[in-house]
Amino acid sequence: LGFVKKTDFSQGPFRWLTVASPEEPEGTELQLALNNNPAAKTFQQAIFQQNQPAVMFFTSDLQADYERMKARGAEFTMAPTDVTASRIAMLNDTCGNLIQITELKRW
Repeated sequence: LGFVKKTDFSQGPFRWLTVASPEEPEGTELQLALNNNPAAKTFQQAIFQQNQPAVMFFTSDLQADYERMKARGAEFTMAPTDVTASRIAMLNDTCGNLIQITELKRW
């Protein structure tokens, strides 16, 4: 997706790892965490099997982002598709999650 590492701090068995947009490195950070909680793992597997995204990101140019990520080897499970009020694409993050990229249609 093009994120860059922002924070990477370890203390004993614990690690705090975040990424941010290279265009806004001081903006919103996304925390990446281990999925070692059995209840969370069960939930993750269930929504993946139902083809439900674990997270959604919005973009102003879905087609350009799709082409850029696909060229970098992203595994899309849904190419850009028109749906009610938006256009979406979905990719597999290879860690058991689906990520939806959404471009809202302008009226």
